[in-house]
Amino acid sequence: MDIETDDGIPVPEITQMDYVALTSHSGAFGNDPLPISWGHPDPLVRGPVICTVRHSSQRNAIGAHSGSYCIYTGLAVAAGKLNPDYVPNLKLTSPVFQIGPHAAWADPKKVASIDPFGHIVTDCYEKYLEKGFDIRPTIAVTKAHIDLPECREAIASGRLVPDGKILLPSGQSIVAKAAIEPVWYLPEIARRFGCTEGTLRQSIFRMTNGMYPELITRPDIKIFLPPIGGLTIYMWGDPDTIPDEDIELTCRVHDECNGSDVFGSDICTCRPYLTHAIEECIKTAQRGGCGIVIYFRKEGRSLGEVTKYLVYNTRKRQEGGDSAENYFNCTEQVAGVQDTRFQALMPDPLHFLGVTKIHNFISMSDMKYNAIVNTGIKIENRIEIPKDLVPEDAQVEITAKVFHGYNAGKAYQGIDETELKKVKGREYGYGNVVKE
Repeated sequence: MDIETDDGIPVPEITQMDYVALTSHSGAFGNDPLPISWGHPDPLVRGPVICTVRHSSQRNAIGAHSGSYCIYTGLAVAAGKLNPDYVPNLKLTSPVFQIGPHAAWADPKKVASIDPFGHIVTDCYEKYLEKGFDIRPTIAVTKAHIDLPECREAIASGRLVPDGKILLPSGQSIVAKAAIEPVWYLPEIARRFGCTEGTLRQSIFRMTNGMYPELITRPDIKIFLPPIGGLTIYMWGDPDTIPDEDIELTCRVHDECNGSDVFGSDICTCRPYLTHAIEECIKTAQRGGCGIVIYFRKEGRSLGEVTKYLVYNTRKRQEGGDSAENYFNCTEQVAGVQDTRFQALMPDPLHFLGVTKIHNFISMSDMKYNAIVNTGIKIENRIEIPKDLVPEDAQVEITAKVFHGYNAGKAYQGIDETELKKVKGREYGYGNVVKE
């Protein structure tokens, strides 16, 4: 690697796009990777994440940018719509408000699944960019107005009062938001899942049908950009107040449910709980605090929407119909596991924001609660979904979850085994069309 004597920044080596290097061979990728010291508080000492296609010999990360959308980039190149040599113009893309730095950024036990400098690469690594390095942001920070019918209904009923600053008379609320792509530091990811780094690498390699040979051939490369969905943080109020434990903070961590969140399916409580959390976030911001909703792309408990719909069919067709008693069993019957979210990585965006205390946690999940408090964040109040917001066909879900240990609060007392056996879901008359 050639080093410039004036600033110590290496000269970028540009990969010829007409040459294909097989990463199954250890010498064909990252021969001279830029050093990276994950967890160092100085971004220049930590080093930039290099995972673009232009610098194959200097890459210090496995995978590709944009998660699963990297496949569409390949399609664009194949269709002749995108020049593979194109480097984005990032001059006007910097964050519209500041996040951090926070002490947690230097602690891999708190931030290991996102790059804490991913939103400020144009500032931190300006000299790298000037020399010709293709370094991509993995976090984008902006502001927006959002318009939900539930907020308009809350204004009409008097639950919300427009103030012209957080909530407009139209029902729109003003938010700050950040989109985040996952960037994994593999040694810490392995620690959180209670396995060796080698086991983690082998398991991902095996279950992706060998998609990333470098996981096996390059144990020295510790950074991985996985082909999964990321997350979005929505913030109502002043984000600068988030680290201050004396200022009220309301938070919901929400896992994607396209059927309910977008289309209003009533088989689960996802959208009602999400919109209730947004309402509480708006109220908190109007009181001078801040409200946060973190929206993870973990469709169907990270099992995917196809698997989720297969589970729905199983629930409706099983003997005795859809029942709270067999709610979790049906998922395990189809997928082999009840849930693959695990939540071990979920607190990282909270630490990225500098959260050390949550006054109001809008969730009944013990899995989420435990994951957060085990990383040192205090939670003062846990708030369940109001009973009148639970849709008709979601009674099966809420009953099963409360019976099996979800934090019930005062609203859901008295759910015992008798109630569990009694609660049934809607019948669709599918019939059992499977031939024995």
